[in-house]
Amino acid sequence: MTISAHERKAVAERALHCCEYCQSQLKFSADSFSVEHIVPQSRGGSDDASNLSLSCQRCNNAKYVAIEAIDPLTGLPATLFHPRQHQWSEHFAWSHDFLFLQGLTPTGRATVEKLQLNRPGVVNLRRVLRQAGEHPPAAD
Repeated sequence: MTISAHERKAVAERALHCCEYCQSQLKFSADSFSVEHIVPQSRGGSDDASNLSLSCQRCNNAKYVAIEAIDPLTGLPATLFHPRQHQWSEHFAWSHDFLFLQGLTPTGRATVEKLQLNRPGVVNLRRVLRQAGEHPPAAD
């Protein structure tokens, strides 16, 4: 099933126009953003709004069809962050300088690692936006 323009707009607005994983802001991103299936359709995920999230292309590509990854601290599998079921602040925190995302839980750590949430390009963008007073993005 195709996601309508109305649904895409609603997902972007719900996400405050930020990637729901790395928190990159759409208005400052060189990468395109997409509406992704949190649980991929190939794994039984639906087109329902509760299974859709806004994702920058880099996070979307890194996630692909994964729903879990290895927690680098414990070495055990952990569920990836689910933007509709998990509270972002329970799984992630910003470093003191707001440049790096830190995983607080197995889910957070596995998601940071699998989706490469601190990849050099996004950290550099965060640095520039922080200096310009545009980072971190405003929370709802």
